[in-house]
Amino acid sequence: MKSTELGVQRLAIDPAAAVDLRAKLRQDPQTGVKQAAQQFEGMLLNLMLKSMREASSGGGLLDSEQSRFFTAIGDQQLAQGLAAQAPLGFAGLIEKQLSRQMTAGTGGAASSTLDALQQSLLSQYTARLPATPPAAGGAPAAASTAGASPGARSFVDRVWPHATEAAAVTGVPAHFLVAHSALESGWGKHEIRAADGSPSFNLFGVKAGRSWSGPSVEVQTTEFVNGEARPVRARFRVYASYSEAFRDYGTLLSKNPRFSGIIGQQDGTQFARSLQQAGYATDPMYADKLARIINGKALRQALAA
Repeated sequence: MKSTELGVQRLAIDPAAAVDLRAKLRQDPQTGVKQAAQQFEGMLLNLMLKSMREASSGGGLLDSEQSRFFTAIGDQQLAQGLAAQAPLGFAGLIEKQLSRQMTAGTGGAASSTLDALQQSLLSQYTARLPATPPAAGGAPAAASTAGASPGARSFVDRVWPHATEAAAVTGVPAHFLVAHSALESGWGKHEIRAADGSPSFNLFGVKAGRSWSGPSVEVQTTEFVNGEARPVRARFRVYASYSEAFRDYGTLLSKNPRFSGIIGQQDGTQFARSLQQAGYATDPMYADKLARIINGKALRQALAA
């Protein structure tokens, strides 16, 4: 692999990259900030490549969901390589912004700031790109985004980088994990919140059991007993960021033997059924609801937008 000023170029989907970056922020904040800024420029370049891909006609003989997936991974890798050369100069500007907002040597606080900035910058860059890039011949490519909910698109943009990290850990496609978080949080509109309105970042409805030593919040929820819905009070985990929520979710699925049948699952409907069979939720219609989102138009259009 090509060496860069900051070390060896890694795979864009390497799940250890984020962990290593946080470690670097603790050990050497200045270098960590530089690496983070480079990653953000890579995000922008990847969005630009995505926009250009959508402007092409597509539909070739070899065009399929699988080919589009590997093309997207290739674009991520290309964007990461280009970002190492800082062709747009955004990395320098972002580095200054991160330096102002992160105090050297604050460890966990630095990582939380990094997650918040990542979500903010990604939303800003996405908003600056054309929502419906012109198709071949100059006509608007409305077909690829027609009917896509702005709320669903915004939600996918926020969580997609974290979903890809969790996907690498669990072997489950990232869009399955996005669909699961969309079901549990109502596409981010019904995220669990504390009494003061502060976010829990808990997009998967993970409860705070005896093994949980972190912060939690108690809210009213619905459980099904013998097929009947009943209101109950329950405690749920509170995270510092969406990134932390997806990491914990990935750990839950990959480390708990109860969910062993889910690891590596490539069929969306079976993924949903496996979650229900493992007892993830008590709703008897849970698998059907999740499968409808995975295979539904809303997610497909949000991913294509």
